[in-house]
Amino acid sequence: MGALAAAIAIGLAALGAGIGNGLIVSKTVEGMARQPEASGLLRTTMFIGVGLVEAIPIMGVVIAFIALFA
Repeated sequence: MGALAAAIAIGLAALGAGIGNGLIVSKTVEGMARQPEASGLLRTTMFIGVGLVEAIPIMGVVIAFIALFA
């Protein structure tokens, strides 16, 4: 039962991060197309956002290990 919970936790975390990263990058590219002069600021903000979104699957892996070994 713990293995199933771990698999679901990791899978949902990866799915959420993938969707989040896709939305962040697509909106950044859209913003760069509308205002090319703001591309540097948009790119910096995008990298910060992607870094924050990537923390979610890491937390999911930790929760999965806790569920697996608890």
